Amino acid sequence: MSERGAKVQGALGRLWGSKPARDAPASEAPAASPRPGRFFERLKQGLGKTSSKLSDGIGGIFTKRKLSGETLGDLEDVLIEADLGLETAERIIATLSKGRYEKGIGAEDVRAVLKAEVERVLAPVARPLEIDPALKPSVILVVGVNGTGKTTTIGKLAARFRREGKTVMLAAGDTFRAAAIDQLKIWGERTGSEVVAGEVGSDAAGLVFDAVSRARDCGADVLLVDTAGRLQNKEGLMEELAKVIRVVRKVEPTAPHAVLLVLDATTGQNALSQVDVFRDRAGVTGLVMTKLDGTARGGILVAISAKHALPVHAIGIGEGVDDLQPFDAGDFAQAIASSN
Repeated sequence: MSERGAKVQGALGRLWGSKPARDAPASEAPAASPRPGRFFERLKQGLGKTSSKLSDGIGGIFTKRKLSGETLGDLEDVLIEADLGLETAERIIATLSKGRYEKGIGAEDVRAVLKAEVERVLAPVARPLEIDPALKPSVILVVGVNGTGKTTTIGKLAARFRREGKTVMLAAGDTFRAAAIDQLKIWGERTGSEVVAGEVGSDAAGLVFDAVSRARDCGADVLLVDTAGRLQNKEGLMEELAKVIRVVRKVEPTAPHAVLLVLDATTGQNALSQVDVFRDRAGVTGLVMTKLDGTARGGILVAISAKHALPVHAIGIGEGVDDLQPFDAGDFAQAIASSN
């Protein structure tokens, strides 16, 4: 490859995902993702219900009204109903109160404070998922409740890592569902990633043990491990997840090197409980939030970040492979505070 070609490939590798052609040879890396500006427009559209709910509420409160205890109370209700969390709501109220009490204030002023506070909360947690080249394999465990999009997220991450020139292996640790195994195999074909899978109903911990061993022996750069969806209040399932982690460490004592919790934005406040439990039982190191499109509860990411300060690696706004992108605090704050 020419020097210019290498630079181009490297630049593309820093972007996240377009859908690779189904008939592309397995050895070829997937194509580049769309321009970041296009993703912001998709994000703004996806958060439209959240921003409209906030904008309508703010506009209704601050139309030719002075800032008073009543208006601040009404605003706090709007912010909490949008799942921004009590802590963030109180900070916004405190900021607005400084020097403005009993003075006229417009909706645009309130939205500007909202944007600034949301960005302040999110900026420290907006961190890309990095792979240490010294680790072979870098073992990434993906966890979460049913229906959050774990398997699809794994496929999109595999596409990203393949574009970066990494060798990727996928482990079908969701042994309960044939559909999950088949879906992961399809992603393996599309991204040129080897898939370690067993029979439906086989022992998940044993399969993951085999996958980590094979990835180590093959010198794979990354091993992405799918796990079965499990409700955070089901003790037996959570203990099974803890067993998977113990087994991984028998092969690689420092693994898993990342534990990603995939959250569904539409679940609202329940996502906070999921972070509490999965962080305690599985040692979650970072978050991926999906399904931000079409929900009026996108503010929950702010509440989670204010409480847990866990890295937010990526957000998803749709089903396409290009709909999972690195998380940008400024873009998110601008989209959520938009008046549309």
